[in-house]
Amino acid sequence: MTDEPVYFYTPDGPHGLLSNFARLGVALDGAWWPTAEHYFQAQKFTDPAHRERIRRAGTAKRAADLGRTRAVPLRPDWEEARVLVMARVLEAKFRTHPAARDLLLATGGRELVESAPGDAFWGAGPEGMGENRLGRLLMDLRARLRAQAACGGPPAR
Repeated sequence: MTDEPVYFYTPDGPHGLLSNFARLGVALDGAWWPTAEHYFQAQKFTDPAHRERIRRAGTAKRAADLGRTRAVPLRPDWEEARVLVMARVLEAKFRTHPAARDLLLATGGRELVESAPGDAFWGAGPEGMGENRLGRLLMDLRARLRAQAACGGPPAR
C-alpha cells in the first residue's frame, strides 16, 4: 500500500471519476445536471435563463466556459457560497454513483489532489502549491462516508 497522493484532473485519467467533468449526472434543485461541473457553474448566477443554458451545455467544458463569462453578473454571495455549493454537488454525485463512491473509498487515507495547472483555489495550481479545495472536500466526504458506514448508516460500499 502506498501513501503517495492520488492525483486527478481529467475524466479519462485513472482516477477520472473524481473529476467534476466525469459524465456522472446528479439530480439537484428539481433538475438533472449532466455533470457536477454543470451544476457548480450554473450556481454562480441568479439569471434562470443562463443557468438553464449551462445545464443544457453539451459538455462539461462548455458548461465551464459558460460559467466563466462575466457578461452575466455573478450572484452577489458567490465568493462565500462557492465551497458549500461544491460540497453539495460532490455529496450528490458520490451518493448517486456507486462506482465513483467505490473509487473514492478505495483511495484509503491518501491525499487527493486535483492537479489543475491553472487553478490554485480548487486544485494544486501551476506550482503545485494551490489550496486544493476540491481535493480537500473529497477527503472530507470520504471520511464522512466511512464514518456513516461504521455507525450503521447507509453502506459506504
